Amino acid sequence: MTVPAMTIPNRQIRAAYDAETITVYQAYSPAIARPAAASGRFGGGFKRARMTWIKPSFRWMMYRCGWAAKPGQDRVLAIRITREGFEWALAHSAFAHFDAALHADREAWRASLTAPVRVQWDPERDLHLRPLDHRSIQIGLGGEAVDRYCDEWIVCIDDVTDLAHRVHRELRENGVGAAFPLLPAESPYPVPATIAAGIGIGDTRRGQPLTAS
Repeated sequence: MTVPAMTIPNRQIRAAYDAETITVYQAYSPAIARPAAASGRFGGGFKRARMTWIKPSFRWMMYRCGWAAKPGQDRVLAIRITREGFEWALAHSAFAHFDAALHADREAWRASLTAPVRVQWDPERDLHLRPLDHRSIQIGLGGEAVDRYCDEWIVCIDDVTDLAHRVHRELRENGVGAAFPLLPAESPYPVPATIAAGIGIGDTRRGQPLTAS
């Protein structure tokens, strides 16, 4: 079971992180994922010219890749990047879609799209991949941001496809109570106040780890 939605702000970054790094997720085909996990760097079929979307929420990644079963998304990578880089991305972002609460008008929103990063908030998912009332962030890196990501921010890359399959199997066979403890521990990320307003969230510094209720 998950924490009741009423205890979680509508927009909040939840992630596995430590003093120096934060973990984000991406899903790829084996042709891209396997060499990346082996070398700790993206290369080969990875295309820097395309925007690459990173996701701090493991459950949202599972929703996106269908528990690592969708073609072309059947290998899930956990990428540890520097918090400095992650916060640079947030500070140099624009909303992927117009938001009347943050933009004076659509022209102001269009003008913001010169930023190298896009952010969007999508409904977080429970373990059955059903939408919840609160949201999870996706961060799209392009141009300068994707180069910084590949060349400077990445600390290590791990293939966590087996974990995705294990959680899904426990969910099917034994239910939420058995699957939930296997999830990566994610806590509200302390987004600096100077960045938070620009991505449409309030203060998250006092948040506590999210646990089963």
